[in-house]
Amino acid sequence: MIVKPADTLSTQAPTRVRYIVLAFACALSMITYLDRVCIGSAVPHLLEALGLDKNRPEALALALTAFSIAYAVFEVPSGWLGDKFGPRSVLIRIVLWWSVFTALTSLTGKYFLAMQFGFWALVAVRFLFGMGEAGAYPNITRALHNWFPFQQRGLAQGAVWMAGRGMGGLTPLLWLLLVEGIATTTVLDNGDEVTTRITDPVFSSWRAAFWLFGGIGLTWCALFAWWFRNRPDQKESVNEAELKLIRSGQQGAEAGHADTPWFKLLTDRNLWALCLMYFCASYAWYFNINYLPTCLEEQYGIRGGNVLGAIYKGGPLWMGAVACLLGGFLTDWFIRRTGDRKWGRRWFGLIGHGLCAVCYLACAEARSAVGFFLAISFAAFFNDLTMGAAWATCQDIGRRYSATVAGCMNTIGNAGGAVGTFMVGFLLARAVTAYEHSHALSIAALNDPDVAKQALKDAHLAGYHLNLLTFAGVYFLAAILWFFIDATRPVVDTD
Repeated sequence: MIVKPADTLSTQAPTRVRYIVLAFACALSMITYLDRVCIGSAVPHLLEALGLDKNRPEALALALTAFSIAYAVFEVPSGWLGDKFGPRSVLIRIVLWWSVFTALTSLTGKYFLAMQFGFWALVAVRFLFGMGEAGAYPNITRALHNWFPFQQRGLAQGAVWMAGRGMGGLTPLLWLLLVEGIATTTVLDNGDEVTTRITDPVFSSWRAAFWLFGGIGLTWCALFAWWFRNRPDQKESVNEAELKLIRSGQQGAEAGHADTPWFKLLTDRNLWALCLMYFCASYAWYFNINYLPTCLEEQYGIRGGNVLGAIYKGGPLWMGAVACLLGGFLTDWFIRRTGDRKWGRRWFGLIGHGLCAVCYLACAEARSAVGFFLAISFAAFFNDLTMGAAWATCQDIGRRYSATVAGCMNTIGNAGGAVGTFMVGFLLARAVTAYEHSHALSIAALNDPDVAKQALKDAHLAGYHLNLLTFAGVYFLAAILWFFIDATRPVVDTD
């Protein structure tokens, strides 16, 4: 620990070193979303590389679900390690690991990711990628707990999630520039389509994009390892005024405690309500990453290769980015104005998830691309209005165990994401089967590709509709669960 001399200037202004910590956290959040969202744009390429039908995105449901399963399983262990040893070493390990498997995704259909077990090799790589990313946000939460006073936690968490969601929204556009190139399509009077290329792609192969994304993570690791320290009193550039500000109202910021109260964690009703709420929120949210791009292309003709298509595919994440920062600001503002932390967190969860459910009902009834885009974008907005409150609550009730508590919430949440990802593919596949039975045909056996494509579109429509109604139902449940979440009741009463 660095021992600082007593400050002789009573009016010394606090330094702002904590905001550099926040910048590192936001940059990491951006990288996590870049690496996980790009898979949605890569689905057609992965299907082709594996020799699967590019019109059947549900064929990759298990590979997409593998990420969420691993992400959920390893959240708590990674969060516990952050509480035990500090977030610095754990975050370095996390980012190194997932960056390697991001790069290895580029080998799909080649070498050990090909041969007779290519699909299962992709499942394994996606599982290991999820294992690596697990713990990123719990350890970010731990770092912010150590570096920020409680009255700034909601805004800090909101900024982290805004950065992640914003990068997720930009990823389809970035993929377009790197892999597809920008083109416009003109429909002639006779119905023919003429495509004009405006820019060529940066890379000649989609595989190069995964190598680039993996390299970005490794660069972040090097800078973070050089600059970051677990606690502000270990950083020479932090003055006494900032240290006093950070410690104001803060409890249990030290890492390295001997024992974790697992029994109290596993039996705490408050924490279970928080976790189940996040299960419901994540169940539907992963649709935006894994299925939305192909849904827009198939059902609404939003083609790849143009900027408008990239905006449509990234729109929900852009709207979510705005809501993350706004929600984080509002929850802190409410608490500062009223002094009521319980309802300062709860109100924004109730409002956000309740309105999100309404938006998914509107999605199910949308008949145009614009209507669907607006409805699903506002659904993402209202969901992410809750993010600052939810993750700040992890710090509020977790205190010195904040990374472990955040890991618990994100474990159950990503279990919801895994179930939701699998169920979307399952319901789409069942819709195809029902369509084939009702029409007494096999879509795969149709000789005309255009007829088969239209049949799949019609069959998938029922599956998407049922999924959207299910999303509305789970968000209504999430809103109800906020009544049982109390940010003023810590898991452990004293630190």
